[in-house]
Amino acid sequence: MNFLSLIERKRDNHSLTTGQIRQIIAAYTAGHIPDYQMAAMLMAIYFRGLSKEETTTLTLAMRDSGDVLKFPRDKRPLVDKHSTGGVGDKVSLPLAPLLACLGFRVPMISGRGLGITGGTLDKLDSIPGFKTTLPTKRIIEIVQTVGCVICGQTDRMVPADKKLYALRDVTGTVPSIPLIVSSILSKKLAENLDALILDVKFGRAAFMPTKAKAHELAKAMVALGNQCGVNTRALLTNMDAPLGRAAGNWLEVKESVACLEPRRRARESADASKWVEPLSANSRSLLHAVDDLRELVLVCAAHLLIQTGKAKSLAIAHKQAEDCLNSGAPRAKWDEMIVAQGANLRAFKRKLTLDHTAPIVAELKANRSGFVSKCDAQLLGEVIRNLGGGRLTKESAINHDVGLDWIAKPSQAVKSGQVLARIHAADPRQANAARTRLKAAFEISARRPPLSPLILEVIN
Repeated sequence: MNFLSLIERKRDNHSLTTGQIRQIIAAYTAGHIPDYQMAAMLMAIYFRGLSKEETTTLTLAMRDSGDVLKFPRDKRPLVDKHSTGGVGDKVSLPLAPLLACLGFRVPMISGRGLGITGGTLDKLDSIPGFKTTLPTKRIIEIVQTVGCVICGQTDRMVPADKKLYALRDVTGTVPSIPLIVSSILSKKLAENLDALILDVKFGRAAFMPTKAKAHELAKAMVALGNQCGVNTRALLTNMDAPLGRAAGNWLEVKESVACLEPRRRARESADASKWVEPLSANSRSLLHAVDDLRELVLVCAAHLLIQTGKAKSLAIAHKQAEDCLNSGAPRAKWDEMIVAQGANLRAFKRKLTLDHTAPIVAELKANRSGFVSKCDAQLLGEVIRNLGGGRLTKESAINHDVGLDWIAKPSQAVKSGQVLARIHAADPRQANAARTRLKAAFEISARRPPLSPLILEVIN
């Protein structure tokens, strides 16, 4: 293979054949193409793009560069969810056990965070004893017995993507829709799924800043996923404000567990959607604050019920998911899953009872009464990263205990002196620096602003 001629071909806006793309991926994965030449090819793709046929071939070649999960025949469909990432986005954690209790198998292969968006595996690392690295055989065993697993890809799963993503990250070629599509879907197709729900975020703290770009990415992924035999849908969701009321690794795990706590309907309320305190008291203080998180978890589950033929309408599917969540079974399933992945359940439960695990907790308070009109997710994400809760480089160490909670959300009424956010920090200097920066993240207005919808569009 003359790789230079293929670089020139793509540079001059010509298509690559299926055979050429497969040769490129096989040779690069085996170490036969140097990074400097592959960087040139990535830049050519960044500027010239790929056709639908080229993107499909690239995705499948990357999937086939390593092991593919093979599950035994089972009446339970294999499903998963993928998010493009956002501040406070912890949906995967409560969703996996909920889906398992709804009769699905969930081989959730997740990743780590870089920059201001936290990674699912980084959150799980805050659980005592929990193992995010599992051999292929163990992944399959847990999925078959427990119903769900949340772990990282093995060394032999989609190795082409590992190498290509690391190179894209340092060559300015990450924001290429064909490359994003192939990166995400090659990993999901390696799970041998029946159905996939995608959460494509846009806004201040999202990878895609505008709805138009998010729509373009979502449409491309949905089309290719369905073309490859996986029933695929996408939600376009807003990431101008954080999801939930907590952001930071352990704080997000704690909020996820609160989301899984069963609730009972308030008999005195005419609104059947209102819920009161949980049956379990462990996370009572958080439950009032996770409604947007809870709703996104339920919507993802409802769509997967529709996609796999387990429900006939979205309303029926939503109620089915809600009833299951409030049964307490997903909360028990969570414990079963983390124990299967090595967690020390007694230490985990003890940690849940603590108000905080960081050495210092400080508060940012409102200087006037009114309504929160802005809660800048990007700035909050930057503050958490600077506290040590995120990475500046891939080698950065993560402090799992730092972050923010009690976050006041847009349209919420606040009084002067009320807490807008609690800062969990390693030392007083960090806490004070975070509080100073956070003042610019919140704005309070005299009138209640309209609340932006969480989900703006469904693409199927």
